[in-house]
Amino acid sequence: ASDVYKRQLHKRQRQLHTMKKFFLPLSVFTLMTLAAPLAFISCDDDDNQTTTVDRNWSENGGLKACDNILFDGNQIGSGDNEIVFVGKQTLPKGTYVLKGWVYIAEGAELTLSPGTVIKGDKRTKSALIVERGGKLIAQGTANEPIVFTSGEAKGQRRPGDWGGLIFCGKAPNNSGEAQIEGGPRTKHGGNDAHDNSGVLSYVRVEFAGYPFETDKEINGITFGSVGDGTKIDHVQVSYSNDDSFEWFGGNVNCKNLIAYRGWDDDFDTDNGYSGTVQYGLVVRDSRLADKSQSNGFESDNDASGSTAAPFTSALFSNITFVGPKAVDDKFQNTNEYINGGDMFPNNGSGLGRFQAAMQIRRGSRLNCINSIAYGFPIGLILDGEKGDTQEQANKGNLRLQNLWFANMDITGSDANKLYEDVLVTGYDSNKKPIKDPTKPSFSTTFFKAQEGNKEFADASSWMLQPLSPLNVNILPGVASPLLSAASFNGVTNSQLDKVNFIGAFGADNWTAGWTNFDPQNAEY
Repeated sequence: ASDVYKRQLHKRQRQLHTMKKFFLPLSVFTLMTLAAPLAFISCDDDDNQTTTVDRNWSENGGLKACDNILFDGNQIGSGDNEIVFVGKQTLPKGTYVLKGWVYIAEGAELTLSPGTVIKGDKRTKSALIVERGGKLIAQGTANEPIVFTSGEAKGQRRPGDWGGLIFCGKAPNNSGEAQIEGGPRTKHGGNDAHDNSGVLSYVRVEFAGYPFETDKEINGITFGSVGDGTKIDHVQVSYSNDDSFEWFGGNVNCKNLIAYRGWDDDFDTDNGYSGTVQYGLVVRDSRLADKSQSNGFESDNDASGSTAAPFTSALFSNITFVGPKAVDDKFQNTNEYINGGDMFPNNGSGLGRFQAAMQIRRGSRLNCINSIAYGFPIGLILDGEKGDTQEQANKGNLRLQNLWFANMDITGSDANKLYEDVLVTGYDSNKKPIKDPTKPSFSTTFFKAQEGNKEFADASSWMLQPLSPLNVNILPGVASPLLSAASFNGVTNSQLDKVNFIGAFGADNWTAGWTNFDPQNAEY
């Protein structure tokens, strides 16, 4: 390296020492891999120019800094400061450590190469946040997925080791410009339904979701007002310490999502999310449930249950919910049994109980068709405490059709944390449900009245087979009645594939190659 470079380096190091927050171009992401030589990044004043990488550069101890670049070995972010990036950059395939909160600013674009592994730093509870107008292009392949995981050693990884991924867009929601959940500075919301926040395809996110404060947790993946110009498919979230996926408004369309052994809810929809999700797999861990009660779906129009538009009206199709009873025949819904097992992180997360495959409440108009669920304490909760969800159901604004339930303790309940299939007629002055035990719940009555809905004592007639390497019955056998049970009557949404099967799988196993159901012991 030249003497000019050395003087620039020393000057920049002094500058960085005095700064509390770094506003740098995305060129910081061109870093060395754990197993490769250091990369060279030219100091270019054009923030929008993709930087050329020469992977043979290896001098000066791994730190390259100039007026617009921070480059430090295999590290992304500073750890002790928030980093805000502008510009465009492609990160070469390799293994990197993400430290602290890293923001991809408006106009910035980060592209991750297939096969890249990014390890979230536990000490700094790192998170990657895509701001409005920024883009993350994470296009993996079935053979080379992109992995975001814990930076802890094999065998020592736990839920909540790092923050998670957050995407914020300019699509509509029903709360206007809103602060994203979890604590980052970033806001979301706008009027561009076709906004593009990038690509998330053949991607795994593992051990994310740190609870910074009560009700301010970062999820495995959070979508805030993300538009339908964004591509989301083949994404597995494992051992999230809060919700696996949560959407706040927006209308992004998603396919082939896996929520594996999450802590709280699997698919959480709020604030007017109106996109589609097709082909989704939920598999619970019988020892992990949140103090708020864990559900497959948790859906609100907003926290107050208002009639603010746009309404939470997303359409889910071809979802398979595998509950705690289905993965553990000794399951008990008690605090003594749900103790976190060997995945308890001891990070302030509260353990609780399992609740329902589907909880729809607070004015939500969520839709779900051609789906199966088995092994939960409760099948469906249409919660009437706040908002008009039950009224909207009666008006036909909730499409819950062609749903098959099996091995549920009860089919339905009308209230949160009420494990009784009785009609709730109102609430008393202490906000306790008023029950009529002579009648079944509104939720059960509604479920049974909808086209194609069925309930079974157990799932044996579905002829399910294990999904390798899990010892859990998920895939339909060749003679399974699920393979020909689909119906799209009355559904005009062009985003959905009109397949013949219900549940997440037909004849093909779309999890093959890119998923990992034992990330605790993966070699990264």
